[in-house]
Amino acid sequence: MAKYRRGRINDEMQKEMTSILRRVKDPRISDSFVSITAVDCTADLKYAKIYYSALRGDAKEVAAGLRAAGGFIRRELARTLNLRITPELTFLPDTSIAYGAHIASILETLDISEEPEENDGEDGEDA
Repeated sequence: MAKYRRGRINDEMQKEMTSILRRVKDPRISDSFVSITAVDCTADLKYAKIYYSALRGDAKEVAAGLRAAGGFIRRELARTLNLRITPELTFLPDTSIAYGAHIASILETLDISEEPEENDGEDGEDA
């Protein structure tokens, strides 16, 4: 299968997952503002890793809510995507936003002063 087709399927799954999560009635999911950041399907489309981030709520509770709603989400994906095989879903927390904020805070604490560059005569000039 071509790599671009798998990329299109990943994008379409991400878009559909976002709309499906709005209809999930589990308070662990609906109250914590879960957003899908990325989807990564295997080459044979049997398995899919769903990366999510939650704005509020306990991380363990959100993960448990997503696992509990996995059957409903997979069924709704099967209805909308029209694939031969609907992939088995694995939900993984996406920590890239927190990691980026951590790196930004580290960069803000650094004290960088500009020092003039010294010329050691390595410009190719013969003295």
